[in-house]
Amino acid sequence: MILRYTLAERVVHWIAGLTYIYQLLTGLAFYSPHLFWIAMMLGGAPTSRYWHPWIGLLFTAALFWMFRTWLDDMRFTAVDRQWNKAMEHYIRNEDEQLPPIDRYNAGQKYFFWVMLYAGLIMLVSGVVLWFPEKIPWSLRFVRYTAILLHVSAALISIGAFIIHVYMGTAMVRGSFTAMVRGWVPPAWARTHHRLWYNRVAGR
Repeated sequence: MILRYTLAERVVHWIAGLTYIYQLLTGLAFYSPHLFWIAMMLGGAPTSRYWHPWIGLLFTAALFWMFRTWLDDMRFTAVDRQWNKAMEHYIRNEDEQLPPIDRYNAGQKYFFWVMLYAGLIMLVSGVVLWFPEKIPWSLRFVRYTAILLHVSAALISIGAFIIHVYMGTAMVRGSFTAMVRGWVPPAWARTHHRLWYNRVAGR
């Protein structure tokens, strides 16, 4: 077996995932009256309103940790450009026709950067919405802009999150288990991340 993710990487990944899900659920409850029942299931409106920004800070902290830890792995390379040209094979689960890649493929890198930038936008706009009384009414356009940016970034991140979960569970079997246990079989590493396998296996 080959170590794919350290314990620290797995813990922070799941902190980010679980806090994002909480943000997603409470955010949807605030977004539409038709979804307000979600807030009632999570302790009521005041409780959801109180914890939404605090959990958001925890999510942002996890994002910063992943950025510091995975930055080198998430840089785009010439290999990623080749993989992009063959992405339809990835979508059709035809891994044998994909060019060899390193620890992460281009799709995973896109997800990383989308969530990072969306998280930063939601952080800045969320602070404005957290303390609206600090914004003078003469600068009300700041509030409206914050609402627009917060909702837009949230919707983009939701789309990316759904794709990430689907690809990591239904499409690429073994990815979810790797993020739980940390280890992957050599055959899985060779199939999905050949360059990374060659490096860690000393090939």
